[in-house]
Amino acid sequence: MKLELIKAISRHVELTAEEQRQVIHAFSSSKLKRKELWLEEGEQTQSLAFVVSGCLYSYSFDSKEQINPLQFARPHGWITDLYAYLSNAPSTLSVEALTSSEILTITREEQLKLFEAVPKLERYFRIITENALVSSRKRNLDLLNLSAKERYEQFISNYPGLLQEVPLKLIAKYIGITPEFLSKLRREG
Repeated sequence: MKLELIKAISRHVELTAEEQRQVIHAFSSSKLKRKELWLEEGEQTQSLAFVVSGCLYSYSFDSKEQINPLQFARPHGWITDLYAYLSNAPSTLSVEALTSSEILTITREEQLKLFEAVPKLERYFRIITENALVSSRKRNLDLLNLSAKERYEQFISNYPGLLQEVPLKLIAKYIGITPEFLSKLRREG
């Protein structure tokens, strides 16, 4: 399970055998059942999760208590409420397993120790944080500038196979359309 993490890190930085050992030692493994909450809004979040298998998503609630999905994390993806994780504030998001999932977690304290022991990991986390920021900004611009059909096609391109794993109402909400319109787009294929 932890070898998946090493493979993901190795795409951006090369680790020695000793550095790999230190990384593996810093993470804890967990299994989540479908629909199990990993993080609930209002909780203190002390951990960042790497998805080994399955699919998790983060969401917030709007004023009508409707779920607003913000991020989907599939294998080799990372997920948490990053603001809460970095600032030690209560979480403003919830994170739930969409499918049975295996994750590896690291606390902020352990992450900072790991940065001291393996400085090149700061580069790795900078890269994935930059990628997440760019992805978030692109999603916001897509919601403003693309048609519903283009957003649907973009979603399929960015998340192949997710249509089979995620309830359609979540996908519709994520791309900013109604579930009925999503069904129409799917039929038009």
